[in-house]
Amino acid sequence: MIGKLKGLIDSYGEDFVILDVGGVGYQVHCSSRTLQHLPSPGEAAVLSIETYVREDAIKLFGFRTDQEREWFRLLQTVQGVGAKVALAVLGTLAPADLANAIALRDKAAVARTPGVGPKVAERIVTELKDKAPAFANVDPAVVHLAGAVDDQRAPRPVADAISALVNLGYGQPQAAAAIASASRSAGEGAETAQLIRLGLKELAK
Repeated sequence: MIGKLKGLIDSYGEDFVILDVGGVGYQVHCSSRTLQHLPSPGEAAVLSIETYVREDAIKLFGFRTDQEREWFRLLQTVQGVGAKVALAVLGTLAPADLANAIALRDKAAVARTPGVGPKVAERIVTELKDKAPAFANVDPAVVHLAGAVDDQRAPRPVADAISALVNLGYGQPQAAAAIASASRSAGEGAETAQLIRLGLKELAK
């Protein structure tokens, strides 16, 4: 199996690059994000490779980092997500942003991917929620709160405060982070109005 390729960029296709390695041109399929970051033809590049062997073809998928390749594999453990959809998701969200979106149950961020509807986005954030926090750079308290809100386990004042901030136009992840911080400041038993006030102060920083 091919795990890495180092060579010169020969040419680009719509969703692939031809990488010249010692005179052999390898066709490597990449996300749009990866293609945008690769150098001009004639320049050197290194790609982490995932090799798919089928009865009728061998297909190579290329990534700028091993972490991106790991996400490509993880995404395909979700029902209804194949290589094409996984590449599209990675073309829309960088690995760190994808990890944060899953950790915060931000279905809307994943659904921005062309070809990914709300149902598939929901499956991605639900089925990968236990794997994302290891990659995410989000405060664990925010991850916990986002999960509690999503599962309807959050205290009513907290859930209402987040809902109020979302209604004011803030994204769910922003609102959850602000209210998590507000809850820490106010302590247990804080009322909705107090949490909203503290959350807005947090967002204004």
